[in-house]
Amino acid sequence: MSSSTIQTQQQTKKDWKPALRSFGIGVGKAAGGTFLAFTMLASSVAAGGILGLAMSFRNLPDVRSVLGYVPKQTSYIYDIKGKLLARLHGEENREIVKLSDVSPELKRAVLAIEDSHFYQHQGINLYSMGRAFVSNWKHGEVVEGASTITMQLVKNLLLSPERVYSRKLSEVVLAIRLEQVLPKDTVFEMYLNNIYWGHNNYGVKTAAETYFNKSPEDINLAEAAMMAGLIQAPEKYSPFINYQETKRRQALVLSRMKNLGWISPAEESAALKEPLLVGKPTSWSHSDSPYITEAVVQELNDTFGREYVLQGGMRVQTTIDYDFQQMAEEVVRNGHRRLHRWGLYVDQVALVSVDPRTHFVKAMVGGVDFKNSQFNRVTQAKRQPGSAFKPFVYYTAFASGKYTPESSIEDTPVTYRIVSGTYSPKNYDKSFYGKMSVRKALLLSRNVPAIKIGQEVGLDNAIKVTRSLGIDSPLQPVISLPLGSMGITPLEMTAAYATFASNGWHSEPTLIVRVTDSQGNLLLENTPKPKLVLNEWATASLTSVLQGVIESGTGRAAKLDRPAAGKTGTTSDERDVWFVGYVPQLATAVWIGNDDYRPLGKGMTGGGHAAPIWREFMVQALKNEPVKYFHSPSKFERPAAPKKSRKSRRSRRYNR
Repeated sequence: MSSSTIQTQQQTKKDWKPALRSFGIGVGKAAGGTFLAFTMLASSVAAGGILGLAMSFRNLPDVRSVLGYVPKQTSYIYDIKGKLLARLHGEENREIVKLSDVSPELKRAVLAIEDSHFYQHQGINLYSMGRAFVSNWKHGEVVEGASTITMQLVKNLLLSPERVYSRKLSEVVLAIRLEQVLPKDTVFEMYLNNIYWGHNNYGVKTAAETYFNKSPEDINLAEAAMMAGLIQAPEKYSPFINYQETKRRQALVLSRMKNLGWISPAEESAALKEPLLVGKPTSWSHSDSPYITEAVVQELNDTFGREYVLQGGMRVQTTIDYDFQQMAEEVVRNGHRRLHRWGLYVDQVALVSVDPRTHFVKAMVGGVDFKNSQFNRVTQAKRQPGSAFKPFVYYTAFASGKYTPESSIEDTPVTYRIVSGTYSPKNYDKSFYGKMSVRKALLLSRNVPAIKIGQEVGLDNAIKVTRSLGIDSPLQPVISLPLGSMGITPLEMTAAYATFASNGWHSEPTLIVRVTDSQGNLLLENTPKPKLVLNEWATASLTSVLQGVIESGTGRAAKLDRPAAGKTGTTSDERDVWFVGYVPQLATAVWIGNDDYRPLGKGMTGGGHAAPIWREFMVQALKNEPVKYFHSPSKFERPAAPKKSRKSRRSRRYNR
């Protein structure tokens, strides 16, 4: 049988028999040529009479409004390679397809059971209407509809669903009007894309995927007869609910097709014997990467609005590789289990990874188990980063021209006057090492030198640096800021460190590569637009120091077989434990903590507990990546140190 499309309405009026034959529908056995000719004549007469009656329906909708009708469509989220991650829709799960993309078997089956004379009438079927009138008159109410496909379409698009005679007459008038402005193929295509097929599937595309995991163009005769049988009462005849009733309804459709001469008895018998149902309901399926899809939806809602996201038929390509994301989630689960084996009953572990070259988010694990908690700690939790904040202060010092990694700093007791009294910072081990280099102070994560440098270079300046790195969380220039005393999200921390990894080049981090509508028109494209926001010498100098943190400092548990830089973070009350680090191709943060801010326990540190999880992830993530090296500070010009005035020297003594 030919799979060419049904002829247009204009072609059908001239010669309807070739049109039906091209669609694979025989005409000799349909109901007799005499009957069809009579039906066409009667329909034409009825049409003329009803059009006269239409003058009394001046308040009916204008059928031309359907020319610009855009139905609600499902939006789809994909990984960077095109793997489907999630569907987004409201009540109507729908994807539009062209009539040419629907199999001939499915088109014939629908026509057979719903409107076998669709390509001969002009919107109404006089014979069916007469039969329904008699039946409804006998029962004293509307019990039989006799609607053509065109009438069903105008009912769905332009009228209310109430079953009354006035509405039925409106359907008739509007159906005739509609076929005067739209070709038959267009009416049929709109019908197939709009009707309800059960389980929140609107339109033939999502229905075919739900019931058979196929595209509509691949549906065979047995499957087509089952789908066509659903239209009258989708939930009643659903194979997910009553398989026996589904088969009975399928048999009715096949019998109708045979009686019309559109299939042979042998084809009917073979189709009846075929097993059905290889798909499953997809309308409310859950994402395998829910932290990703929820974060993507939030970004889409902020840009386009929730209504358009659920109804606009968007195609969203994310920055995530599904397999890479699954690996990250497994690493987090392994790390969480390991902490419990060590007797540390920690509620949550979160991980996020960003490509420094694009600032695309490559992995995001917002917690241990999305089913138990949908709170995304990567994007929503503002937690104290502890000493992982220190690199921002040290970078500010290097960029000021006042310090190099080899400059000296005193690790000695100091007291500052504050509003509530005095503040005397302490090191983690409560000791003091005396004079040391800036490099060693950061390598060993000494607190007092960081506080002193913060005061020297100005905390407002350090905050300006964090703003240039994309950290928007509220920060105040309190003396303890260099120790990470204010909350920042893991995503903010990772994106900032990614800028260190790119030696000062920054782009806004994103989970979305591009968004198109259902027709492929571009709605959003996040092409990286990197800007140099940091001094290159100062950034390269900082990275050289942070390499030492992993090589011989507090982050030795994160050591890789390639150059890597990073920083541990542990808050003084042991409520937050971090490791944030990077190689030239990837920056990653691991955070450990409890949602209720319970202390994690004495001895919990970023170096001892977060760094091993970071290393496990990075080893797998970089398995197929070549070894790359960081820029040397010697390649860049050091910033000139500012000249000091007596006034500036006096002003630094005010808080001692």
